[in-house]
Amino acid sequence: MNKILELAHLKKYYTTQKAVDDVSFSIEKGSIFGLLGPNGAGKTTLLRMITGIFYPDSGHIQFDGKTFDPLNDIIKIGYMPEERGLYKKMKIGDQALYLARLKGLSKQEAMEKIKFWFKRLEMESWWNKKIEDLSKGMSQKLQFVITVLHEPKLIILDEPFSGLDPVNANLIKDEIYGLAQRGSTVIFSTHRMEQVEEICDHIVLVNLGRKILDGTVNDVKQQFKENKFHIRLSEVPSNLSNTSFKLVDQKANELTVKIENGFKSNDVLQYFIQSGMTIESFHEILPSLNDIFINLVEGTKATTRAFQKETH
Repeated sequence: MNKILELAHLKKYYTTQKAVDDVSFSIEKGSIFGLLGPNGAGKTTLLRMITGIFYPDSGHIQFDGKTFDPLNDIIKIGYMPEERGLYKKMKIGDQALYLARLKGLSKQEAMEKIKFWFKRLEMESWWNKKIEDLSKGMSQKLQFVITVLHEPKLIILDEPFSGLDPVNANLIKDEIYGLAQRGSTVIFSTHRMEQVEEICDHIVLVNLGRKILDGTVNDVKQQFKENKFHIRLSEVPSNLSNTSFKLVDQKANELTVKIENGFKSNDVLQYFIQSGMTIESFHEILPSLNDIFINLVEGTKATTRAFQKETH
């Protein structure tokens, strides 16, 4: 696949902080990419450099095979920031039309696309309402429509499900899949790791301005797995002594074991089969992205504190 975006050694420093400190990664066209990190990690600064709001102090951005030109390329990007920027006193239809025209659409094109999206997301009756009359979830749907209606090549969604009920969250999720299938690339930034696991193809985790993880969701989970397995048996033998695994947890006839000493899962299965037990289920326990996120971020904090202690 071709790259839609390539960041090379980006740096952005403020007076008292290295907001982005030598970050590099690339994003494939048509993918759904997760940009993750705790508060203050540098995510927003990265997004603002990708959209041309900020210029990097050093480093290079390639957009769609060429050096990123904010003035000309911004028309190909849709950005839905976490902090919403809608005009509260303006009618919804007029606002959508105005912002669509700013994205380069003619009035006729804009009207056609707005009507398409309003119908698709069940917003047809909203045209003459004002933003201040909308709930947070309704405002979120409108912001999403405004972000995508000009069919940008790159769509950046910062906490897109904030304020949405489960029905509308699924509706927006389906649209994100559809946009990627039709050729758009989506950068998805959130603190909700379960959404990342479900939606994203590839993730990058940043903390304290630096990249600390980069890979596909499956590869990342495989990288941090702990050789733990869940086993459900018809009954549990009285003696579970075995050198191939350590018993981590037991609830009735369900066991969590950790394979040790270079043994394989087949060795554990063989042990229970030879014990005469009926194995009802057996599967590997992979860590959640939430667990990986917490462990890595806490680990980075601990390392930073130790370094600061040594240098002061």
